[in-house]
Amino acid sequence: MKAPIPINGSTWWIGVNDRETDLFESIWPLPRGVSYNSYLLADEKVAVVDTVKSSAFDAYLAKIRRVLGPERTVDYVVINHMEPDHSGSLRLLREVFPHAQLVGSKKTIEFLGHLYGITDNTRIVGHGDELDLGDSGGHTLRFALTPMVHWPETMMTYDTAHQILFSGDAFGGFGALDGGIFDDEVDVDYFDDEILRYFSNIVGKYCPMVQRALAKLQGTPIKVVAPTHGPVWRADPGRILGAYDRWSRYEADDGVVLAYASMYGNTTSMMESVAKGLLDAGFPTVRVHDASRTHVSYIVRDAWRYKGIILGSPTYDTGLFPPMANLVNLLAEKKLKGRILGVFGSYGWSGGGVKALTEFAAQGDYNLLEPVVEARFAPTPTDIEACRLLGRTMAERIRAASA
Repeated sequence: MKAPIPINGSTWWIGVNDRETDLFESIWPLPRGVSYNSYLLADEKVAVVDTVKSSAFDAYLAKIRRVLGPERTVDYVVINHMEPDHSGSLRLLREVFPHAQLVGSKKTIEFLGHLYGITDNTRIVGHGDELDLGDSGGHTLRFALTPMVHWPETMMTYDTAHQILFSGDAFGGFGALDGGIFDDEVDVDYFDDEILRYFSNIVGKYCPMVQRALAKLQGTPIKVVAPTHGPVWRADPGRILGAYDRWSRYEADDGVVLAYASMYGNTTSMMESVAKGLLDAGFPTVRVHDASRTHVSYIVRDAWRYKGIILGSPTYDTGLFPPMANLVNLLAEKKLKGRILGVFGSYGWSGGGVKALTEFAAQGDYNLLEPVVEARFAPTPTDIEACRLLGRTMAERIRAASA
């Protein structure tokens, strides 16, 4: 999308799409790219809210010029978040508009000096402070400090007249915006998945802070949610606000993520028996992931989505198989809790894999199911039946929890 897109008569989306970066933060896959959303509000004064990655500056500046023309300038740049995919164009933008004042939280202004060497013409704002852009468009910006969603300097900016919430990384997700930017123009089901993957892997560790941020927004009428990644929510902003509330409370849907790893097929046989037990219990909502072949971010996403998690692993050097160890370490790091957990696995000359999974359950806030199934080398018919029982028990426990 080469042209700026109006959100209303005096507010534009001036973001860019990135379809070339393969890994967000050099960790998370971007199979369909990502957008960097920036916004321009033109009143008597002109404000830009967040910028874009520096590699896209030329296309970005062209959008600004298209809205403002060759003579008009930018008066303020509001910085909701200092991560370089949103602040990377600040130095270049200041070269073009040298009198633009940079507006942000106290921590943001501190970071500006360390990251970009910018210390002049800045403005610190606190929670509830306002910035009046003039009378022609009626834009008054009110700032809400939301630290640790998901950096310590983060804030949100609210346009009081038009009831637009510029939310920074909150409410955003992976995926480029193909053709349209609004929730009523894009494949919103795809973005639901990618917003949850973004939330669970990047923001999820900070759920208590998300709840505090949502509490600060209570009673604020919001017609549009405009994040820095993903779609702009104008048709149903309550959908994304409600999703964040549920996810940050660790609420989940009825379903199971069944994640396993296997070196020679024995743990795979056990996984298939667990899945058969779930099916025998009439429980079809199951997502199966091979931890050796599925990027861990997708497994974490589904662990956040569903009430049940079942993990299966062989023993490797008296401990967990490395891909499974990576998964449980990330789940522990993200502080997911409140899930029903099932465990199975296999070992050969020495045990340790299943023990490590049960220790993971004990250290976190998980409800560990019986039976815990461990087979030596190849599973016996008794082991196979125990795996089916594990699947049936998980189905029954989830139904009971939802009753």
